[in-house]
Amino acid sequence: MKKRFLLLSFMAITASYSLVSCSSDDDFGTEQVQSSALVLSFQGEEIAAYKSLTVDILEINTGKKISATIDGKNMHALEVLRGSYKITVNGKVVTGNGEEVTVGGTSTVDIKGTAENISIPLFIKQFNEDFIIEEVFYTGVKTPQGKNYNSSRYFKLTNNTDKTLYADKLIVGQSDFLTSVDHKVTPYHPEKAFAVKGVMVLPGSGTEYPVLPGDFMVIADNAINHNAVTSTAFDLSKANFEFPSSNPALGQVDNPSVPNVEVIYSQMNFNMFFLHSSGVEAYVLARFPEGESATTFLTKNTYKYEYVNAAGTITKKTVYEIPNTWIVDGMNNAVADKFLQLLTSPSIDAGWTGVGTYWNDAERLGKSVRRKVLGKMENGKNMYKDTNNSTEDFIRNAEPSLKNGIVH
Repeated sequence: MKKRFLLLSFMAITASYSLVSCSSDDDFGTEQVQSSALVLSFQGEEIAAYKSLTVDILEINTGKKISATIDGKNMHALEVLRGSYKITVNGKVVTGNGEEVTVGGTSTVDIKGTAENISIPLFIKQFNEDFIIEEVFYTGVKTPQGKNYNSSRYFKLTNNTDKTLYADKLIVGQSDFLTSVDHKVTPYHPEKAFAVKGVMVLPGSGTEYPVLPGDFMVIADNAINHNAVTSTAFDLSKANFEFPSSNPALGQVDNPSVPNVEVIYSQMNFNMFFLHSSGVEAYVLARFPEGESATTFLTKNTYKYEYVNAAGTITKKTVYEIPNTWIVDGMNNAVADKFLQLLTSPSIDAGWTGVGTYWNDAERLGKSVRRKVLGKMENGKNMYKDTNNSTEDFIRNAEPSLKNGIVH
């Protein structure tokens, strides 16, 4: 979550060298290893000292990962093989006024020569006091008969503060893009806004849905006792809210005692809001600023982009986007062997979490992603980790907290 961000800059220095290595023990001679020098320096007008920075480098084609930790200095050099890389940076610095802050940044680079110079913007991550995404269950379950049961999915949103919060008019946004597909769209500006394919808004006039410190609320795809349908699904009949049920093919039963959220935008038929079973999406929580509403959102926040498709022609799309200044929390989800990009600004989430060890892993079914518990609040409720880095904040392949029903 964040209220403001500060743009810092990586300033790269130039260096180059080549590497020649001997071949295997069979001694077939020598071969040229296509390596490059990556030399980075870090600086920014607001930085007085560097505490620690962690650089994670992913080679997109092979999935090879490199990590490096830089303590107390603003320079680092490493050797990498030539290829296409996604680079993620997280760490802590001290500003000129003595404040220790968390920073994050991402970049992409195609390394083709013996050296590469990169400039990566870093954002200071500031935390505001609003709801967090504590858990998302998006995989569905497997029935005892071995069939997929695709309902009983949910968002669990928690008040991770020491004051009462109101869920009224809270926005849940679902990413238009996927973490597993990078079309290299233009324009692309995740540092300004979050592109969406689905947006839901909770009901309420402002103070109708209070949530006490440490407590949570559940938004279910269908607020019924799914456990009565199949023993592996969950009882969500006590959810706070549910997705609207308008697709007759699904045969969902609306629970009249549970308020429906309003889906103000969806790219799906019947205005549906449906979570990707493999978890290659990002989700955000947001608030309407004063003077904004669902109506003004749909009027002011269209986003037009284009990209070259597989056929070599231009695909053009018009969707909506949520300004980053509205967003109070966000999380990226991915699968290790398919991860290509983060979908949020690093100031919102500089990492990713997920379920399953590979694409379409059958073992992912019945598991969720849950926040790590840091300790207890004064009232005995859990305090959850929140560093705006889902890689650090969430437990992958977790047992769903609502497996035995909703208990506050």
